[in-house]
Amino acid sequence: MAHQNDPEVVSRLLSTPGRWAVVGLSTNPHRVAMRISRYLMDQLDMEVVPVNLQGDDVHGLTGYRKLAGIPGQIDVVDCFVNSQKVGPVVDQAIEVGAKAVWLQLGVVDEAAAERAKAAGLDVVMDTCPAIEAPRFGL
Repeated sequence: MAHQNDPEVVSRLLSTPGRWAVVGLSTNPHRVAMRISRYLMDQLDMEVVPVNLQGDDVHGLTGYRKLAGIPGQIDVVDCFVNSQKVGPVVDQAIEVGAKAVWLQLGVVDEAAAERAKAAGLDVVMDTCPAIEAPRFGL
């Protein structure tokens, strides 16, 4: 059965201040992750932790190469990687005890979503916080 986003989960994740590990957030100003991570911080008051292959700092924030390197609790793992590569990121989110995974617009992996749900994580797939937040008046 195809995953369907639960509006209550979407609303809660976007309205509850939390720590979002943004996977695929690099220093490239032309990538959507740069704009959406700034939106998360400035409009939704989220703490953002950059995760990218080089471990580069972004927005003046310490960057990490893997979720396992991030100290402390991760509330949401926001995935800006393509659908073919998102499964291992979801598996890492499960391993580090994240509370939720958010697969960005165009990122779909039904099997990974099922693994996350089975592990007790909230799952949002194939949408963007900047699209969803206005729907909830955020």
